[in-house]
Amino acid sequence: MASPMRIRARAQGDVADVRVLMAHEMESGARKGSDGKLVPAWFIQEVVASHNGKQVMVAQWGPAVSKNPYLQFKVKGAKAGDKIAITWKDNKGESRTDEAAVA
Repeated sequence: MASPMRIRARAQGDVADVRVLMAHEMESGARKGSDGKLVPAWFIQEVVASHNGKQVMVAQWGPAVSKNPYLQFKVKGAKAGDKIAITWKDNKGESRTDEAAVA
């Protein structure tokens, strides 16, 4: 199982600034290992963000995203105490969901 995401969400007025650091190897499939063979592709394909259970953002990613990706976005209508949930799914079928409260 993947490590937990680090999610920080801070409200300023009615807008929350959300910052997410995801732990994932993100292999492109183009790199060769020490044995000279290609390392299989393994990357996050979809990231979904929810605010109090309502989907507010979807991102479609590919193999060009770096290892341990960082994502930042804003959510209108958020206030302190609201829940922000982030879910990612990768090309091997693995997924992870974590949530944090808006501060």
